[in-house]
Amino acid sequence: MDKPIKIAIAGLGTVGVGVLKVLNDNKEAIAARCGRSIEVCAISARDRTRDRGVSIEGLTWYDNPVDMAEDDNVDVVVELIGGSDGTAKALCEAAIENGKHVVTANKALIAHHGTALAKAAEAKGVNVSYEAAVAGGIPIIKALREGLAGNTFDRVYGILNGTCNYMLTDMRETGRDFDVILSEAQDKGYAEADPSFDVDGIDAAHKLAILTSVAFGCEVNFEGVQVEGIRHVSPIDIEFAEELGYRIKLLGITSRKNGHVEQRVHPCMVSKEHPISKVEDVFNAVVVEGNFVDRAVFEGRGAGEGPTASAVVGDLVDIARGLSVPTFSVAADKLKKLPSSPLARHKGSYYVRLMVLDRPGVFADIACVLKEHGVSMETVVQRHHAPDKSVPLVLTLHETQEQSMLDALDGIAKLDSVVETPRMIRIEDF
Repeated sequence: MDKPIKIAIAGLGTVGVGVLKVLNDNKEAIAARCGRSIEVCAISARDRTRDRGVSIEGLTWYDNPVDMAEDDNVDVVVELIGGSDGTAKALCEAAIENGKHVVTANKALIAHHGTALAKAAEAKGVNVSYEAAVAGGIPIIKALREGLAGNTFDRVYGILNGTCNYMLTDMRETGRDFDVILSEAQDKGYAEADPSFDVDGIDAAHKLAILTSVAFGCEVNFEGVQVEGIRHVSPIDIEFAEELGYRIKLLGITSRKNGHVEQRVHPCMVSKEHPISKVEDVFNAVVVEGNFVDRAVFEGRGAGEGPTASAVVGDLVDIARGLSVPTFSVAADKLKKLPSSPLARHKGSYYVRLMVLDRPGVFADIACVLKEHGVSMETVVQRHHAPDKSVPLVLTLHETQEQSMLDALDGIAKLDSVVETPRMIRIEDF
């Protein structure tokens, strides 16, 4: 058996502790698969005295994690600090500069600086590995970059945030409001005290930007992701979706057409017959459409100690085996700059919910605005009648360009019979 590979771990939160557990509990199986053992030799965290339930005895402690990058005994630096800049970025840059491989679970770092890190790493002949940054325990980066490397991809999409999926599942099953379920998700540890990265779609957007680069061999372009969260989704929308044969999911969707890339994160209505509509609670799922594999569906836990640590250790095993592949599926200096396709040009079908006064002529006024903007109705649902009070009116619209849909909604919102801001959710016919 070859000599051990030595690693340093920066960050001993949930994932860092999980990595220590995996490496300890499965050390014999890992050594057999690698032909060498993986040994932790150095660590760094905020609090040296905290009891984390795992032994750190005998490991070199660094108060400043960046200093680990200069430790000659370290072969791989595992960055589990988090954040797109600051210490995490400095550590990864220093590790690469010192000829050390980097493994990270930091989606924000890769989404913002992945291209630069990839170029630096490949110039130094080291790996930047980040399987744990996207979809937790699902090996989707490996699948795209290796297992499905014989395909070209036109579209990749999926549920990339477990917190939102949990909340939308609970809203459907219980009929409770967004704020109540968010508070419960925070109590359970599914959502942070500041939940904006999750519920406003930023977390999913980070992951989608990474998937886009791997799938299409282009530079990571987080700024090109068009993002909308789930704050405006209400139980009544979920109820109407069920009636119309759909489930509402927050999806990240990336597609390539005519040399442009469309990256978008937003709530979608998906047919209840599609596999992704059946993925519930905190689970993630990613669907890959390749020209030879057709459609491949990957599902698993998207976060948590075990699944994320499993992904980190998977990257460590690849490095211990001597496996080296381009960071984003093609050599970093060959990554293309693909222009973004504005969401206003997107063509699709739409669900629209209006709260209107129940009086004669309202529907005719709405139909007139839609006609003016070239938007055609497919179905209309109005179940309640209460004279002189507002009632929900739900429309589904045939495929149209998004800008036309938005212009029509602006016109509808100005009607004096429409008493609330119109709510629109895109319908995805996968």
